Amino acid sequence: MADENMVEDETLEEMPSDKVADLVEYIVCGLVDDEDAVSLDVTDSEDGSLIEVSCAEADAGRIIGRRGRTIKAIRTLARALGQRVGTSVEVEILG
Repeated sequence: MADENMVEDETLEEMPSDKVADLVEYIVCGLVDDEDAVSLDVTDSEDGSLIEVSCAEADAGRIIGRRGRTIKAIRTLARALGQRVGTSVEVEILG
């Protein structure tokens, strides 16, 4: 029985980038009108993680913000959490 629990724990182990992706998803879903259209694609590599956010075209402007201020703030938060969990992170918006 103990062996089964160990196998389950290993498969459920989270990557550090998963925590950052959860944060980005939470922030983005709070900004957009169509939450169902939001999806994140996380690519992990040796250099760090890339989080690509796909959303409805109408909502892309809300995520980017005036003069890019909103996406800059999201990237700052993502990088800060990434540094805390031990990975470098980039966030890109695909409209």
